[in-house]
Amino acid sequence: MTEARDPARPRAAERPYAVVAITKHGVEIARRLQAGLPGVDVYHPEKFARGDEAALGIHTFTGSVVDQVPPLWGRYQGIIGIVSLGAMVRMVAPLLRDKRTDPGVVVVDDRARHAISVLSGHLGGANDLAREVARILGAEPVITTASDVGETVAVDLLGRAFGWDIENFEQVTAVSAAVVNEERVLVVQEAGEPGWWPADRPLPSNLRVVTRIEQAREEGFDAALVITPRVLAAEEAAWLLRRGVLYRPKVLVVGVGCNRGTAAEEIEAVLLETLDAHRLSVKSVRNLATIDRKADEPGLMQVCQRYGWPLVTYRAEELNRVPLPHPSETVFKYVGAWGVSEPAARLSSGADGWLVEKVKRGNVTLSVCLVPHPPHPAAAGTAASGFA
Repeated sequence: MTEARDPARPRAAERPYAVVAITKHGVEIARRLQAGLPGVDVYHPEKFARGDEAALGIHTFTGSVVDQVPPLWGRYQGIIGIVSLGAMVRMVAPLLRDKRTDPGVVVVDDRARHAISVLSGHLGGANDLAREVARILGAEPVITTASDVGETVAVDLLGRAFGWDIENFEQVTAVSAAVVNEERVLVVQEAGEPGWWPADRPLPSNLRVVTRIEQAREEGFDAALVITPRVLAAEEAAWLLRRGVLYRPKVLVVGVGCNRGTAAEEIEAVLLETLDAHRLSVKSVRNLATIDRKADEPGLMQVCQRYGWPLVTYRAEELNRVPLPHPSETVFKYVGAWGVSEPAARLSSGADGWLVEKVKRGNVTLSVCLVPHPPHPAAAGTAASGFA
């Protein structure tokens, strides 16, 4: 199974971090970072070369450091400058585009006393990078992001470790303000992993978690974090997302059966129509699942490639262990399994039943299951997820 790379932040460099130094002390610090932090390319002036640069993969340059930073901007996910904060700000200012794509930037002073997160602290990973750099150098990390300082939820990072997508990123700033200003924030989590908050820390007192939209109607709130694979009804979206962020957890598994040679366009069309008919978001699809005989089916492979979905396959004997409401003798005759889409979806998701039991259209058969997760420990007044 091949995991898809997140296309939102493409990088060309094999190593994720570039360290740029301009002074004698800075070069020494850069070498310490290269030794202690995996995936580092070092850049420093040629006049400080020691003769071992080629062996260590260190790049040297002549001329101004100002000319060195722009070529690094699109190649690395993090840039560490051993320069003054002001100098780094002036160098990167003309390069800034968007917090979702700009690399994380960290500055270290010339005596390695402080590691300062300068840019893209959350989405670019600069806050975590500053902490790691500080650990290696024995320095003090300097983090100024309000949610980190206040030890509360980072709205733009919620669920990122689990692959959740934010559907309406334009709301992140307003909802982040509500979180850090300790306004009443309601978390409506209908599905998805519950571990988005550390288990060893109490949830901030201004956050309340529910698992059902119906519960949300009973709560007063100033902003909302909504975690669901459902396409919200217009009325739901109007009052929940007026000042709310919508997250798409990767919780839908689509089982697929198809005739040999079925075009990707037909598979995709049936899949999208089925999800739309059942008000399920394609952004919440985690993977497709099928029988092993379809592992090299060109149409299936193309659809998975378009959306970055893994394709999980099972042997016929594995599929036959799943009890089916309507086993098919025709399917059994051709592939040795009593069904493909239904049992594949169940096995891959770990679910006890189906959200969409079986849809047959043209050359394609689909079933959809919800990946089960326990509710968040802080969820109010319920012991089970509200999504079904």
